Amino acid sequence: MNKGRSPTDSVAARGTERAARRRRSGDDAAFKYLMLAPAVLWVIGLTFFPLVEVVRYSFANYVLGRGITGYIGFANYAAVLQSAQFWHSILITVIYVVATLPIEVVLGMLLAWVINLGAPGTRFFRALITSPLFTMEVAIGYLGITLFSSQGGLVTWLLGLVGISIPWLSTVAGGLAAAMILEVWRWTPFVFLLALAGLASIPEEIYDAALLDCETHWQVLRHIAIPLVWPVMTITILFRMVEGFKAFGLPFAITSGGPGTSTQLFSIYNYLTTIQFFDFGSGSAMAIIVLGMISVLLLVFFRQMRRRIA
Repeated sequence: MNKGRSPTDSVAARGTERAARRRRSGDDAAFKYLMLAPAVLWVIGLTFFPLVEVVRYSFANYVLGRGITGYIGFANYAAVLQSAQFWHSILITVIYVVATLPIEVVLGMLLAWVINLGAPGTRFFRALITSPLFTMEVAIGYLGITLFSSQGGLVTWLLGLVGISIPWLSTVAGGLAAAMILEVWRWTPFVFLLALAGLASIPEEIYDAALLDCETHWQVLRHIAIPLVWPVMTITILFRMVEGFKAFGLPFAITSGGPGTSTQLFSIYNYLTTIQFFDFGSGSAMAIIVLGMISVLLLVFFRQMRRRIA
């Protein structure tokens, strides 16, 4: 006669099984924390700790070689907010971002649309378009000096053939325009890649149905593709806006903030104040102020994005 397990044995077996599951769950949690540890340490070491130090320096009087000699409250913040050069650098930065970002988005989207249509030589042009993205900003800046130089620069020479003479690197408008042109050339591939990924994610059936109702590919792009890929483009605009406010290497390499301070973006002004003139207190204070400005701007941006989605 077959004997079943007693109730006591069943309870013991279930208890053993639950204990085994808890051990496996604990092992899984430990493994997850172990994998997350490098990223957490990276954020603490390279983001949180530097931010805390910047906040501390912003309230202090820092003397090179002696360190912090005392805390002066909001004096550094008051000095920065009263500085005409600080607000000038903010204005130049806003102009720089507002002028370059729309061009990058439009060019990147149009290039992605053409490539997505399967134009001849797609692989070659995809590699060609994305090549500036893998070039160092400083290298592009020094390349810009050779392109826009008034003595033998390629762009200057080409414009001279049609009777146009622009002193690129010796005037306010020329220096800023040259930096903007190179900025667009440098970052349009970034927008292109994300837009292309968004367009590629749209099912072919939607394109086929749209072509039945639309007369041209332009109408498909305007009424179908752009609305569907807009969430991707929103994140792209966000990334580029933040990176635009941080722009340093390229404009510094091509103009160093000159002539005078005419092309001195905030990042350049902050670098000169903190590193060249060793005013760590004012440099830290202005960094915190701009961080607050960008945070408010991002908050407004996200709220508008939520309203659009809703």
